[in-house]
Amino acid sequence: MSLVRLNIKGISYSQTQNGAYALILNEVDGDRKLPIVIGAFEAQSIAIALEKEIKPPRPLTHDLFKNFADRFDIVVKQVIIHKLVDGVFFSSLICERDKIEEIIDTRTSDAIALALRFQAPIFTYKNILDKAGIFLKVETDEDNQDDDNILIEGILNENIDVDTTPEDSYSSFSLDDLQNLLTEAVNNEDYEKAAKIRDEISKR
Repeated sequence: MSLVRLNIKGISYSQTQNGAYALILNEVDGDRKLPIVIGAFEAQSIAIALEKEIKPPRPLTHDLFKNFADRFDIVVKQVIIHKLVDGVFFSSLICERDKIEEIIDTRTSDAIALALRFQAPIFTYKNILDKAGIFLKVETDEDNQDDDNILIEGILNENIDVDTTPEDSYSSFSLDDLQNLLTEAVNNEDYEKAAKIRDEISKR
């Protein structure tokens, strides 16, 4: 079976369901996207690896794994999303130490978080992309963005059942206040809150 390389397009969180996140992977040589529902902690870890602005005061679990692997000369060479069963993606880390290759089973969200830290490529098989890949419009007009958001919401609502509580609103805060809140959230290791504050700062 042929492998298809994927890049990370971004993380989308549900506007209607608190705690629901979708990691969107983009086909490198095509237009299909692979949406994967992930947990809040993993979403935070991936977002921190993507956004260099937020630096945790203490290493997260995935940072600890990277530090441990570096100390013992273990390298993650690539990540392969190799199976899809009942909406759940299964992945493998292809690791190498002393020119000996090992394959380690892992959750896809953890695999992506580690791939970012090791700068390792991400792949899936063509048949998985054929089965689960979707087309999201790339145009920038608002109508198309709304269509994409509705589609992402549908994916999240279909796969996750969580309590719905209103999200904190930061629209009334000044930029200085937001920067202070961001620093406080990072120091408290509340990375979900930090990500939301960072999003509000980006909107400004």
